[in-house]
Amino acid sequence: MVNRPAVPDGSEVLTGLEADTRPVARLTYVDADELYLSWVWDHAPAHPRMVVLPRAHIAPGLDQLRAALPSPLPSETGLQALERALGGGDFTDPAREQRLATALTSCVIPQRLGLELNALEACGLRPHLRIQPSPSIAQLPWELLGTSGTDRLIDMVDVSTLLPASLRNGTGRAVSAWDPRGAVVTALDPAVPGFAATSELGSVLGPVEPGSPLAEMVAALGDRARPGGKSFRRNDFGRDRLAAELAGASRFLYVGHVTASTHALDSRMHLSDGAGTTGHAEPVNGHRPFTAADVVLGHGSAKPLRAPNRVALVACESGGDLRFAEPTGLVAAFTHRGAEYVTATRWTLPTEAGLRRYVPGLGDRAEGVLAEAILAVNAAHESTDPVAALSAWQRAQAHRWIETGDPRCTPLIWAAFHTAWSPPPPEVDLRWR
Repeated sequence: MVNRPAVPDGSEVLTGLEADTRPVARLTYVDADELYLSWVWDHAPAHPRMVVLPRAHIAPGLDQLRAALPSPLPSETGLQALERALGGGDFTDPAREQRLATALTSCVIPQRLGLELNALEACGLRPHLRIQPSPSIAQLPWELLGTSGTDRLIDMVDVSTLLPASLRNGTGRAVSAWDPRGAVVTALDPAVPGFAATSELGSVLGPVEPGSPLAEMVAALGDRARPGGKSFRRNDFGRDRLAAELAGASRFLYVGHVTASTHALDSRMHLSDGAGTTGHAEPVNGHRPFTAADVVLGHGSAKPLRAPNRVALVACESGGDLRFAEPTGLVAAFTHRGAEYVTATRWTLPTEAGLRRYVPGLGDRAEGVLAEAILAVNAAHESTDPVAALSAWQRAQAHRWIETGDPRCTPLIWAAFHTAWSPPPPEVDLRWR
């Protein structure tokens, strides 16, 4: 009799898992001619898994995803991309979005991993998947992947972005301390010199009225909020002011513009800096952008920025680092300079004005959609576990979207956000090296 190895049924993931221990897996995707995936559970480090995902199988789904997103395709302007995605793309219709989610799931979740997740769910366990995507799948919204029926991956797991080990565990990286009572630096829709409020780098929030949810969010911070005084559309919040305000702070919340470039280090935040400010980017219309290189390397006589423990970048493609072969954009920059949690976006984030203009039948009901997302991100970064808190909001939004089809709950907003979690590097006992 020939003894054949047992076919994995997913239950092997339970081996070695101690009671009251949350399962955590690290998934790493690598681009080559095909897409390679390896994953390992923290409780079973000696038993990594690996599969090859044929490019011919995954390419159609990824093409369909790109066509559904509001990020410009080649030869497309930003406005054309918004009109395409918001005016009738797959993320504006629950049935078509469900089909896309199902197709994407088959692209990137192999059967064995799916069986392991099922086995954990059957035991009442909610694992944490730390995912390092390859450039070809960097914009994939893991939270909305389908499992069975209308259930989504976000119903089974919490997801965070895993940055490369060379960054997370880099020599000299020191994670800033977290103090739940610490200062919160806010740069909320800063005015960009040389750009009117209705222009390309103009206001993303529009007028924020006293007593509105966003105004109340800032008011609730009390004396923790920095800088004091005016909260929105400040014209004096540049890179030097940012560095000064971040000293000793616990959090940074940015709502504004981020633009991509030809390489990740040139990813740009747009603060209130004039052309006379020093920096690595060339001025644009009387304004010098603040780049990832400025964060990591400093600029002029300024030292590299010191990041707080938690950073939130609510802006278009602020988390686009992983689309580059060398992921050295703003998420990586703030992580390198001390952040443990960085929440950012995978694609162009529509403003309420864009939703109002392009989503059929939405009209004035678009008011508050972006504000709700900002409030959710802020609340997540106030919590003890930003990854779980953001996942809970995304899960609630997904259920509303599936049950009602309300365009206010389109995945184009809630599924854009992801959080990179990079805890302090493990200590190494040098005596044994």
